[in-house]
Amino acid sequence: MRSTVESVKKADTTVRLDVWLDVSCLYRTRSEAQRACEGGKIEVNGQSAKAHRPVRVGDELRLSRPYGRKQTVTVVGLADKHLPKAEAKALYNDTTPPLSEEEQAMRRLERMYRAGLQRTHTPDKRERRAIRKLKGR
Repeated sequence: MRSTVESVKKADTTVRLDVWLDVSCLYRTRSEAQRACEGGKIEVNGQSAKAHRPVRVGDELRLSRPYGRKQTVTVVGLADKHLPKAEAKALYNDTTPPLSEEEQAMRRLERMYRAGLQRTHTPDKRERRAIRKLKGR
């Protein structure tokens, strides 16, 4: 078992943005973090960032999440190798303001609406015929 001290870097070094996002468990994979960078979903210190941009301690990252959410984190530590999730969360401070009650209610309604839109199954032959009949074909 390797020591976590070996994989955490000193404050004067840098790590690629996509690697840090993966190691800090903000994205599931490095390729997912790269796609987010390419899509302009990540800002570092107020500027849009590419995947190869170096990240330093003290940088402020703004992540665009699904459904218009914005997450703001401040880099506290650097690592380029995977850590246990509990230790990975120590690499950043989440400074995202908490949601208001109104926003929470809107999200709950949106989640229920999206769940209602999902299909439960593919239509069988009888249901397909009924759908065609309704459409007038």
